[in-house]
Amino acid sequence: MIIREVPWDHPDAIALRKAQRDEVTLRYGRPDTEPASATPTGIDIAVFLVAYDEEPIGYGALRELDDTSGEIKRMYVRPDRRGTGVSTAIVRALESRALELGWTRLALETGDRLPEARRFYEREGYVRIPRFGHYIDSAHAVCYEKTLASLGSSLPRTGGELG
Repeated sequence: MIIREVPWDHPDAIALRKAQRDEVTLRYGRPDTEPASATPTGIDIAVFLVAYDEEPIGYGALRELDDTSGEIKRMYVRPDRRGTGVSTAIVRALESRALELGWTRLALETGDRLPEARRFYEREGYVRIPRFGHYIDSAHAVCYEKTLASLGSSLPRTGGELG
């Protein structure tokens, strides 16, 4: 597996974001549960990583919150590749890139109907926090954060690609 940084509008990024939206629609019975003000765009995404194993199998993105922190946005792995380490590789690559950007904290929001995501983030050391920012009034939002400063050099540097 290789993880590459690609532009927001890369065809693989577009296809994976559509697959994620389709899954959210199935889980929640409506197209999107995220507040419109929180919806990421190519303008506010600082990093967009795609995992490949001959074809695109997952992605994760980072959005800057302030000078020292960012937000994991729209992380997703195709259902047929879940449980194979793809999510772990993506989140660690995102953490590495966050450190390269000088961020020492990552926050994220996931949904109340995504128990697999909540278990994953908790296993990766993210701790539950009160809803923040765009998600304060979002009934379905479950928020987490992780301090990255103590990770230091234990994370691989991406250099544009991990494999």
